[in-house]
Amino acid sequence: MKNQIRVLLVGCGAISRTWLISALKEKEINIAGLVDINRSAAEKKAEEFKLTNAFVGTNFKEALRKTKPDAVFNCTVPEAHYEITMLALKEGCHVLVEKPLADSMDHARKMVRQAEKTGKILAVIQNRRYYNYIRGVEKFLSSGKIGGLTTINSEFYIGAHFGGFRDKMKHVLLLDMAIHTFDMARFLTHTDPVTVYCHEWNPFSSWYNHGACANAIFEMTGGIVYTYLGSWCAEGLNTTWTGRWRFIGEKGSALWDGMEKFEAQKTTGRTGFIRKTRNIAISFSERKEENEGHRGLIREFIHCIKTDKKPLTSADDNIKSLAMVLGAIESSRKKRPVRIKL
Repeated sequence: MKNQIRVLLVGCGAISRTWLISALKEKEINIAGLVDINRSAAEKKAEEFKLTNAFVGTNFKEALRKTKPDAVFNCTVPEAHYEITMLALKEGCHVLVEKPLADSMDHARKMVRQAEKTGKILAVIQNRRYYNYIRGVEKFLSSGKIGGLTTINSEFYIGAHFGGFRDKMKHVLLLDMAIHTFDMARFLTHTDPVTVYCHEWNPFSSWYNHGACANAIFEMTGGIVYTYLGSWCAEGLNTTWTGRWRFIGEKGSALWDGMEKFEAQKTTGRTGFIRKTRNIAISFSERKEENEGHRGLIREFIHCIKTDKKPLTSADDNIKSLAMVLGAIESSRKKRPVRIKL
């Protein structure tokens, strides 16, 4: 198809399947190649998705030379994000990278600077921002119906038995999953982190090697306090994957289950020990599959390549969500509050 964006996908582990399912629904995308250090993983993805004309190999530099892609989908493990992204940017490719952006703030800053230097788009898969119910909650909070926000609480409790690299990963909850929740907190409130105090631990019942649980308190810009309670080894009574939230404003409060269950109340009285309240309704826009999750994000990424616009999950903004994660890890290690380095 004329004017297709040629894409080279690097890292053919389990998560790449989600990327490919979404990408191959877009006529503007041509998957030109698949790369993985384990050749059989790339071959299996090529076979599963009938990518008979795609390059398959283990050497990223060779793949770049042979496929000449417009963009790279970086689905590698976090430790490889920096090397793959930097090489792709230097070769003139736009890059969409799996979260988290990088394994350190130093690497993340260098990646952002390289994207700016080359004039290429560097964006992160923060797919939560592309769901209609999240955007509906953001619109509600921005409307001021419960006044200015003062406090936000989120809970994430899921017993996830992945197997594979996550079982051995350090800071598994904070680094691999809390990045989503922290990014949502920023998106929903239009604030950025200032300080954090975090306690991270691994219960005796955990099937992970390290850091399956964490509690964190963030001070955000505007004086908002955001608390996070999370566990990836909580069996039973699980929250949704987007967590369970409470928002407290100067005129009322809202509860959200992370999906489409939302309730809010606003004060109506000005006197009394407990002020009178009334319920406030919220409406969500109609869900459109092509704009949701991975597909919505990938569609926007391709659109931005063609129109020279900036995606919602651009790395120069998403680096602030990574800073929340790495700040929380630093706080837990030092056992004291720390200032977040943006």
